[in-house]
Amino acid sequence: MSDLTLDDIAEKSGVSRSTVSRVINGQPYVRKDVRERVLKVIQETGFHPNLAARALASQRSWMIGLVLPSSVSSFFTDPYFPRLTQGIARACNQHNYTLGLFLMDTPEDEEKIYPRVSRKGFLDGVLVQSGRIGDQLIERLVKLTIPLVVAGRPFHDDDVSYIDVDNVKAAFDAVSHLARLGYRRIGTITGNINSTVSLDRKEGYLRALLGHGLAVNKALIVEGDFTEVGGYLAMRQLLSAKPDAVFAASDVMALGAMRAVREAGLRVPEDIAFVGFDDLPLASLSDPPLTTIHQPISEFGEKAIEILIDLIENGIMPARQTIMDTKLVVRESCGATHKMVLE
Repeated sequence: MSDLTLDDIAEKSGVSRSTVSRVINGQPYVRKDVRERVLKVIQETGFHPNLAARALASQRSWMIGLVLPSSVSSFFTDPYFPRLTQGIARACNQHNYTLGLFLMDTPEDEEKIYPRVSRKGFLDGVLVQSGRIGDQLIERLVKLTIPLVVAGRPFHDDDVSYIDVDNVKAAFDAVSHLARLGYRRIGTITGNINSTVSLDRKEGYLRALLGHGLAVNKALIVEGDFTEVGGYLAMRQLLSAKPDAVFAASDVMALGAMRAVREAGLRVPEDIAFVGFDDLPLASLSDPPLTTIHQPISEFGEKAIEILIDLIENGIMPARQTIMDTKLVVRESCGATHKMVLE
């Protein structure tokens, strides 16, 4: 029934036209029973509000921009991004927003994207994944006072709304688990060291070593790039330092590193144990299944959109800062089961 109007829905619901408008736009000050009655009529009639009319009436575009520091190829090959985007898209659909995707891999990309995402009236708000040292997009958007949420702790977090997990604590928990299992030469494969997520996970690694009385050996710290190939190459370099366990800053790098270990004629976990980070579906399917830090990636995306909509509806100040929980998921790659059998 696409020819229905707000007046028709109002008449069927027994409420005013303005009340129907407030319900559709998700605005407050509508009683729960009235809201439910209007939504029931909308569902039963299959009514779809005219988005163009909504935008004109509210001076809003009902569009949210998602900016990811990724190339097109890595967006489709890195399993992290689809799971994050899934949660973001689901939340946008629930709140009747259209999602615009912008991929930014180089400074040239930033210069092309900035005029589009900052154009007045084009987007109601922007969600940006925290980038690398030197990226200026976040600081430029903050100066524009556009509703903005950063996914991941930004380098400068004053007066910036962001959502993240406690990467320092999560990495600390991962490495502490290896230390408690008796490993003493624990290496790490970091992500790109010019990003906050990599710096925080490295910091957690260092704190865990010191907390368990283990010396910091620079030869056991190798930088990766959050790709499978990066993990593989980093592990080939790390092998000469003879680690007995490795904390990789992502599941994808951990799988690449495990491949390098097998190619060297070594076994996981008997010769080198592993813990990853993310708990992607592929972690439980690897051989052996990967012990990892679980972070709620899809839920993370949903929550980020909810925070952004709060900024759009209620103003950007004060800044909102949300930290989501992580947990250690123990599987065979860390050797816990193997050690229990031996004991």
